[in-house]
Amino acid sequence: MTPGLPSFFSRKATVAEPGFNRWMVPPAAIAVHICIGQVYGFSVFNEPLTRELGKTAADWTIPQVGWIYSIALVMLGLSAAFFGKWVERSGPKKTMFTSAACFCGGLLVASVGVRMHQLWLVYLGYGLIGGIGLGLGYIAPVSTLMRWFPDRPGMATGLAIMGFGGGALIGAPLGVELMNRFKTPTNTGVASAFMTMAGLYAIWMCLGALMVRVPPLGWKPDGWTPLKTGRRAAVTHNVAVDIAWKTPQFWLLWVVLCMNVSAGIGVLGQASLMCQDMFGVSAAVGGGFAGLLSIFNMGGRFLWSSVSDLTGRRTVYTIYFLLGAALYVSIPLTQQLGNKALFVAVTALIISMYGGGFATIPAYLRDAFGTHQVGAIHGRLITAWSLAAIVGPMLVNYISTAKKAAGVPKAEAYNSTMYLMGGILMVGLVANLLVRPVHPKHHLAP
Repeated sequence: MTPGLPSFFSRKATVAEPGFNRWMVPPAAIAVHICIGQVYGFSVFNEPLTRELGKTAADWTIPQVGWIYSIALVMLGLSAAFFGKWVERSGPKKTMFTSAACFCGGLLVASVGVRMHQLWLVYLGYGLIGGIGLGLGYIAPVSTLMRWFPDRPGMATGLAIMGFGGGALIGAPLGVELMNRFKTPTNTGVASAFMTMAGLYAIWMCLGALMVRVPPLGWKPDGWTPLKTGRRAAVTHNVAVDIAWKTPQFWLLWVVLCMNVSAGIGVLGQASLMCQDMFGVSAAVGGGFAGLLSIFNMGGRFLWSSVSDLTGRRTVYTIYFLLGAALYVSIPLTQQLGNKALFVAVTALIISMYGGGFATIPAYLRDAFGTHQVGAIHGRLITAWSLAAIVGPMLVNYISTAKKAAGVPKAEAYNSTMYLMGGILMVGLVANLLVRPVHPKHHLAP
């Protein structure tokens, strides 16, 4: 009998057949992550959205438009936390299809909102509905990849999450090109760009969902013998999500992620303006600098997470925090020296570790809680990102703005913020060093 629709989407129907090549799973995950990673390139729509009516009094302002991005990121964290257990029950195929429906459907609703000049519809579409798609698409491949790559869990999740970090490299220029293609003297082209992107992203996200598979129960790579001891020892215990989030280890790792993201996202969000203010370069150069940081954000996700497979997660996070803090407090010195190359090198390394923190945390959770419900646990931990997405930019934006208003030269307005970011990383360091193995009483029975 031909399987019905529910059977096609079931987790059981996604179990790989003998001989399936596990290296087919990372491209499936990357296909989804690159698409939803478009959120990092949303800023290209900010200015055009403020002149949909031709820069009249009824047009939207930059602060109003900025909430579209913020709502989407907050919903990413909340939806990942709320739907995490459903993701584990349903499997990656159903979740990735649902992610595509929400994210691309949200773009369509946002397109209608732009055409009707109804900002609440854009908030609903891209922010609320699209944000749910972001959360589901972000966590869907995580536990699957770690089950396929028990020998290299950091590298595997780094591959997928690298795609999310690099989404802006495709999404931003694509958005600009589409707006240029569709714009007229009375139309910015944003609505048509949203609609076209919805169709293009739906194709790639559905292809990723069709490709993904889960390994059979008890599967392990050919020739791989799990180590019993050491940093690369196999994880043999599992902790249920409803227990995990009540343990000290979960909340320590929550602080670890929150501090790492708060420090990095504040700089990433203001990279172009910082570069212009500190060194007096043009907007074009500042934009190029922001694009360069996106490349390091993407590359750091794969590089650092792969390093963590060799050093252990705790060690690599210690590097993030110690080296990161030292680099942050050195940024004012690069400005005083007028050394642009040194400034670029310092900030690029900082952002690589910011991206690396995202990619390493799933494997850190796997080490602590096992693979049984690691996707759901990861989903709840991502709420740290939701908070950091508000705290980090607020600290950079408000403090630097206040300094400029007080008469501090633009080139020096970011100094105190950089010292503060170094202090934030020290809080993360303490939390990281306090992480200990979960007590066996919380382990599920074998």
